[in-house]
Amino acid sequence: MTTETNGHVTTTNGSGDGHGNGHGEPVALTRKDFQSDQEVRWCPGCGDYSVLAAVQFLLPELGVRLENTVFVSGIGCSSRFPYYMDTYGMHSIHGRAPAIATGIAVSRPDLDVWVVTGDGDGLSIGGNHLIHALRRNVNFTILLFNNQIYGLTKGQYSPTSEMGKVTKSTPFGSIDHPFNPVSLALGSEASFVARTHDMDRKHMMEVFRRAHAHNGAAFVEIYQNCNVFNDGAFEAVTAKDSRADMIIDVKHGQPIRFGKDGEKGVVATGLGELEIVDVASVGEDRLLVHDEARPDPTLAFALSRLADSPTQPTPMGVLRAVNRPVYGDALNSQIAAAQERQGRGDLEALLGSGSTWEV
Repeated sequence: MTTETNGHVTTTNGSGDGHGNGHGEPVALTRKDFQSDQEVRWCPGCGDYSVLAAVQFLLPELGVRLENTVFVSGIGCSSRFPYYMDTYGMHSIHGRAPAIATGIAVSRPDLDVWVVTGDGDGLSIGGNHLIHALRRNVNFTILLFNNQIYGLTKGQYSPTSEMGKVTKSTPFGSIDHPFNPVSLALGSEASFVARTHDMDRKHMMEVFRRAHAHNGAAFVEIYQNCNVFNDGAFEAVTAKDSRADMIIDVKHGQPIRFGKDGEKGVVATGLGELEIVDVASVGEDRLLVHDEARPDPTLAFALSRLADSPTQPTPMGVLRAVNRPVYGDALNSQIAAAQERQGRGDLEALLGSGSTWEV
């Protein structure tokens, strides 16, 4: 339950589902409470400011407590995020944020853990950590800022840069085929996968709210503009006058259609692929009804492949949200069962028992 008095939001936490702390005590906080005393040092006009604001506006509405909230990041522009949150946090090492956050989430299930990463940090050196955190279904929220470039190191191509991209590290154009982060997450069996963009705070907040409420690993790709080294990378989709025709805003249980007058839609072909059609030509009955809770990820994956690049109509919103056993719950159950069978071990006695051990 949420009430507002004199500009302060007071929230009583619920049962603890999702990533909340579940203590049930009322919390009265504002955005200001989540802002640290550190100067925000991103380039003027960077999309990171917009994402930071969305998170800081959202957290008071969620009723989370400062002392129970942790932000973990790797290396990159987006990874400065923990400095600007007046919560616990760690600016860790390149690509390892999911691994470090896994340790926190598993050992302290009462904490509310967020991972902040970028397309370089999370999909290059950190790729294995990311996919295994998703397949294990660790209970945290991953925000992946995708600007299709290495910004902190001054403009080299990244795992999401388009083929032919000319950068300081690809002077003749990139020959690498890029990742689609949403497709990668779905292929990793992530239980929650979504996409949003930095030009719409309301949409970001709603997607982050859904991700936070999810019990398990929640992955959110954010189209984020780097106005210095890759300005306008997503403008064809996210520009205000383009959104109606270029953003496919998927809603659970509703036919997938878009356009200024809803004149475009998505249908499934006989080969299990999806395609964009004129609704008037095929009829509304042919439109695919979005089912984010479908256990099989096939259709969600097909939806993620509608756009080969951010210059075509692109799905936004929650593509998949299913229930799966949470890694920390299963691990802690195993430990509890082993302790019940064998009693608690004595590590100090083991280390001091001699030069050889029997395990």
